[in-house]
Amino acid sequence: MGLIASGFIGFSTALLFAYILYWFDRYEKELLLLLGGVFIWGAVIAAGSAFIINTFFGLGIYIFTNSSVASDLATGSLIAPLVEESLKGFAVLAVFLVFRREFDSVLDGIIYAGVAALGFAATENTYYIYTYGFQESGWSGLLSLTFIRIILVGWQHPFYTAFFGIGLAITRLNKNWFIKIIAPLLGLAVGMFAHAFHNTMAVFLPSGLVGLAIGSAIDWTGWLIMFGIIIWATWREQQNLKKYLAAEVQARTITPALFRTTSSGWRQMFARIAAIFTGKYFKTARFYQLCGEYANKRRQYDQLGDEGGNLAIIQKLRTEMVQLAPLVQV
Repeated sequence: MGLIASGFIGFSTALLFAYILYWFDRYEKELLLLLGGVFIWGAVIAAGSAFIINTFFGLGIYIFTNSSVASDLATGSLIAPLVEESLKGFAVLAVFLVFRREFDSVLDGIIYAGVAALGFAATENTYYIYTYGFQESGWSGLLSLTFIRIILVGWQHPFYTAFFGIGLAITRLNKNWFIKIIAPLLGLAVGMFAHAFHNTMAVFLPSGLVGLAIGSAIDWTGWLIMFGIIIWATWREQQNLKKYLAAEVQARTITPALFRTTSSGWRQMFARIAAIFTGKYFKTARFYQLCGEYANKRRQYDQLGDEGGNLAIIQKLRTEMVQLAPLVQV
């Protein structure tokens, strides 16, 4: 029962956090199949491989130094950040390379990175809550570890990996080869440093409530900064949408009412809900998705030219928008 409860807590909260990230993607939703893929990668491949590699090197350091303190410190501060961020980041890199057309913005980078990291966190939290919570102190231990792992540090893994996602997004939207190379490497390095800093801080902070409060304050400060980046990225997508759809209003492709709904995340959400009761949900959801994709492709065409056939994609999206516009819920 303890293992089942730990698994339920670990995975249900990770999926809830993943939905929160997905909700912030207001104007061009990422494919659920891809998000599910990176989540599974994080939960199974990344978490499983990290456990094996971290354990192997930790044991090696212990055999070499005969010191559990040295082994724990080296594993937490050096090995785990390098190994875990590389493994989580591989899923994001795969999306970037194989499904390049789905990787359109800084927000996309954060979402793919965050969901992959939450898959990793689901498995890791299950392990910690069960092993160091339930097995050591029963149900009270399970509850205390749940509070620490979910409430206090629940967003840590998405926070670290998001830097790599941002770096890849900068690469995606840039022509300068120096920036294209350095941005993901710098993002990965920042994520590794933040991860190492958190783990090292946990070792040297005083035990008890004081250390927990200091560590939590530092962690939450980082999360709030990343939350600000997400809000900014969402706002940028909204401005991008308004810029390119305004011309479509002038061309009478869409009506002013559709423009107002499309360029507001809240109006879109209410329109989708209303469409459920009018039988227009699928056409409505598709239309607003098309608008987001169209605006992103227009921006990419302006910044990068016709790489990957952007112009043909734009024309195809616009044609479908024209067909669906009279059929959607406003």
